[in-house]
Amino acid sequence: MLTFPGTVRVYAAVEPVDLRKGFDGLSLAVRTILGQDPLSGSLFVFFNRGFDKAKILVWTPTGFCLIYKRLEKGRFRLPRQVAAGERGLSIEASELVLLLEGIDLRGAKRLPRWSPAPRTASAA
Repeated sequence: MLTFPGTVRVYAAVEPVDLRKGFDGLSLAVRTILGQDPLSGSLFVFFNRGFDKAKILVWTPTGFCLIYKRLEKGRFRLPRQVAAGERGLSIEASELVLLLEGIDLRGAKRLPRWSPAPRTASAA
């Protein structure tokens, strides 16, 4: 099982992509489909037409890295529904790990989490 830091940004293409593409083809897809910078260090996830194969593209300080996953049975399921015309989806690293294990997250309910209160400008 892969693990990623919780702070990493993950973007998944909603529409299928030709997974015969390599580093250059997928980095172009990051720019055109997801509208992101492939050199940002974020993870970019692409699926084939059958949604049983996935490729993840990430830039490291020394170059691009590709991770390829194939499910022997079943299909990858995006964690939530996407709006019509939406080409990309931002997901959390924990969702990506579960998605790659073939777990369907659409029925999962996230419990409330703590987040810091917004800072207000204090009058001096």
